[in-house]
Parts: sequence; C-alpha cells; structure tokens
Amino acid sequence: MPAIVLIGAQWGDEGKGKVTDLLGERVDYVVRYSGGNNAGHTVITPDGQKYALHLMPSGALSPSAMIIIGNGVVVDPKVLLEEIDGLAERGVDVSRLRISGDAHLIMPHHRALDRVVERYLGSSRIGTTGRGIGPAYGDKVARMGIRLQDLLDPGILRKKLELALREKNQLLFKVYNRKAIDVDETVEEYLRYAERLRPYIAETRVMLWDALDRGDTVLLEGAQATMLDMDHGTYPFVTSSNPTAGGACVGAGIPPTAITKVIAVSKAYTTRVGSGPFPTELFDDNGQHLRKVGHEYGTTTGRERRTGWFDAVVARYACRLNGVTDLVITKLDVLTGMPKVPICVGYEINGKRFDDMPMTQTEFHHATPVYEELDGWWEDITKARTEDELPENARRYIARIEELCGTKVSIVGVGPGREENVIRHPLLP
Repeated sequence: MPAIVLIGAQWGDEGKGKVTDLLGERVDYVVRYSGGNNAGHTVITPDGQKYALHLMPSGALSPSAMIIIGNGVVVDPKVLLEEIDGLAERGVDVSRLRISGDAHLIMPHHRALDRVVERYLGSSRIGTTGRGIGPAYGDKVARMGIRLQDLLDPGILRKKLELALREKNQLLFKVYNRKAIDVDETVEEYLRYAERLRPYIAETRVMLWDALDRGDTVLLEGAQATMLDMDHGTYPFVTSSNPTAGGACVGAGIPPTAITKVIAVSKAYTTRVGSGPFPTELFDDNGQHLRKVGHEYGTTTGRERRTGWFDAVVARYACRLNGVTDLVITKLDVLTGMPKVPICVGYEINGKRFDDMPMTQTEFHHATPVYEELDGWWEDITKARTEDELPENARRYIARIEELCGTKVSIVGVGPGREENVIRHPLLP
C-alpha cells in the first residue's frame, strides 16, 4: 500500500499528529503537503514527553522514516530552523528532513501585511494567525512568490525581492502607515538561512516517485482540515491552501493513482479556532466543560478553541469529499461523565431540513442543528484497548457516528497518549 493520506475531518486540531506518530514506525516516508506554521500538531510520546510541531511533519519523531516538506507548504525559514534546533536539542534526528525546492517562502512583508490587514478588517477579520501564510500563498498564485530554491541563488533572490517590495512597500507605507521593508537587510537575513537550509533542500518529487516504485509506504500528512480547505471549506473563513486529500497530490507531487487509503481524523465532539460559522457551537457549561477537560487551546496560538457537539453533517461531507476509507475518532474520554451526548444529524434552515451541507454561505451561517441525543457513560475509559472494554453507551455512540458518516471507525482515542487507543480495525496490515 504505497501512499496513505491523513486529513482532518472538521476545522482542524483533531489529533492528526497523534495518528501520524502512531503510524510513524511503520511507514518509510512522512510528507507534509500543505499549510505553514499556522498549523500545529501536539504529540505525546510513551515516556510522557510532549512535542509541539508546526512545520516539521509529525513523523519527525519516528526513528527511521524520511520526513519531507512538500512543494505545497509555505515555509518561514526562521521558524523552521528554530524547530529543527529545538528537536535536535531533545535528541531527535533531524538529518532525515528534506524540503522541496519549490516550496514557497514566507517573507517579512507577508507577516507584516497579514497582521495589519487583519486589524484593518476589524469585526470582519478572518481570524488568521498573523504569520503571513495567506499573503505568501497570494503571491504564489500571483506569480510573485519567492521559493526555497531561490535561496541558493543570491542574484535571483534579490531580484525577486526587489520586484515584490516595489508593490508591498507602497501598501505598507502609504496605505497602512507602516515601516517599509528594507531589501538589503532582508536579503542578508535570508542568505544566512540559506547557509543552514542548503543541505535539506532537494527534488522531493523524484524521491517520492522512487519510493513508490520500490513499494515503500508514504504517509501524506495534511495540516488544518477539510472545513478549512480553500475550495471546499467554509469560505472565506478558511486557510489559504487545500488540506483535503486531493491537495496531497498537488502539494507533494505524486499521482492520484498512488493513493490507496485515506484516513480522516475527527474529535468525538467539534472544535474551531478563529472566525466563521459553527452550527453546533456551545456557549453554556457544556461548552466550557469540553474546553476545560479537552484542553482546547491552540497548539500554535494558545487561543481558546470554540467547542460544540459532534456534527455528523460536516463529518459525512468530509468522508465523501475525501474518499475516506478509515475514520479515527479522538478524545472520546472527554465526553465521559456527561449524562447526554447529542449528535447533530441534520440542519434546519428557514423551516427546511438539510441532511447534507447546504450550498450557500448564507444558508450554512443560519443553520440550526437537529440533534439526536444518546445516553452518556460514567466509567473511566482511558484504560480501554479493545472495543469490549468500552461501556455500552460509548460503543453505541461510536456505532452511531459510523452509521451517520458511512465510513468505518477504525480507531478510537481514549486519552492523549500514543498508546491510549481502542483499535477496531488496524490501519496498516
């Protein structure tokens, strides 16, 4: 089974890093194919060490897998080098990292514009992390981007930067009353990054093609999630890339025919960071309980996550859109002790019932969830490792999710640790 895609089925933060880490020892390559350091994966190792990863694929903690940052990622070199150094200090072998020369760079003007435009939008802001991801992707599409390979040619780097800043400095200085970016300082800074990143820059497409030809297992790891996809998410409250399964082919440079399995990760409830519609969002004690018990604070930003009940309409949409073969449900233990555990099975919009995602942004914004209530459970499930060890009501909850999504639930997370899972169906033979 050559290529496996791992995606989020909600608005991100579902626990994809844990699943990558779980599979890491059994795959040969782990590839990050979209997003930037606006994403974050938290991985807890068996000895209790916690790693917060932002640009590095979660497979970095695997003892042997090659780790690749694909062409679809936007890279802030300062952040990446800090992450490399932090992992090396903790004894993690980072020599296995390779970065596509076609990955685009986040530049100082991207970060500056991201922050000032969000402030300018006020109450209409998207809720970005302010790390320059959107402007970097915007320049990529506008064919004004600067790529990793440009770090290897100082002349091209300077020429491209001068061209970009001819426009960006006008915006920063004349429109937003901010300090212009200095070309010389920026070139000098980025050439320092080039010295350290040079050994990691490679033609990663050929590496992956050769690996697939050998029959190696390649795990493609998306950042963010389905409902934040630029084309298929809750636009405009989305990320600036395609974290869905189809984006894996574009962002890593592999053919669609190589993908044999798509694993989607979803929490046993729903969370979202930033602005945008969220039909099942809770503003009562239940929402506070989910946030507190589930430690729902962003890995990258530290922001409080918005919380709500499980939305089967969103999950089914994600399963169908991505061609999901296996669903992983995380954080089931967070629901322990709740008398009732509602599941959103549809929406009511202007008196009409919707069982699938409505077409328009307006309809989704006004969607009222239709709930089906299941009985909760009080037993501690963190020690469960087989389905039989779960309380009956917990099993019913998972079975109902499986039925509503039309996809088999293969793994159920019952705690944050790597081993705290119930395996219903093995993800790998």
